[in-house]
Amino acid sequence: MDPILQEIYSTIIPSAPYIIAAYALLWAALLVYVLFVVKGLKRSEKRMELLEAAIAKKSE
Repeated sequence: MDPILQEIYSTIIPSAPYIIAAYALLWAALLVYVLFVVKGLKRSEKRMELLEAAIAKKSE
């Protein structure tokens, strides 16, 4: 193997678990964020339906 590549791999490979953990943490945080947004959207849709029903009932 080329000595330059061997030096590069020797510096990159030991840090690979940290890089993988960082990406996994990033994806987990993104997933949690998306779940919170979806939950809030569903709650807003329910409130909107209640509001529309109340307005329709009041206008009758």
